[in-house]
Amino acid sequence: MSHGPSASGGALVAAPPHGTHHDEPHMPVFVGDTRVELDRILSRYPTKQAALLPALWMLQDARGWVSEGGIEEVAAALDITPAYVKGVVSFYTMYHQHPVGRHFIQVCTTTPCNVCGAEDVVKSLLEHTGCGDLGLTSSDGRFTVIEVECLGACGFATPIMINNDFVESVTPESVPRILSELK
Repeated sequence: MSHGPSASGGALVAAPPHGTHHDEPHMPVFVGDTRVELDRILSRYPTKQAALLPALWMLQDARGWVSEGGIEEVAAALDITPAYVKGVVSFYTMYHQHPVGRHFIQVCTTTPCNVCGAEDVVKSLLEHTGCGDLGLTSSDGRFTVIEVECLGACGFATPIMINNDFVESVTPESVPRILSELK
């Protein structure tokens, strides 16, 4: 039933976006206000290692994904090995190991949602975003669409997540309106 990469595989980029957060910056993430925020987070945990997940979120929020360079930066900030950080990044599906579009769209395609038209929602999203296929990023760098196993909203099929925002009861017909509201 899968059309391509899912949450576990990250996304592939059809055409790299230019001038977006996806271009690996050479500036460190954990400086200035971001370092102050990391220090605040570290103060809430018994060890630096325990703050790994929030540190990875900070990195991903700043850069759009978790690159090899980002893994090394997090490891250095937390005094742990890059191999340990890489193991955590590869275990959790919420961390993007490849660049993704500015609007990362996850579509639930498990049985209840599939019965309610998830496949048609996927087709509509792919058509209206210009992604071409699941896991690819649109040529303008705006969108990446993937399938996920469950968003925990079977009563509101078909749900999607756009970045951190939950959208319920999506239909193929509602896709153009939803996408037009994104900046």
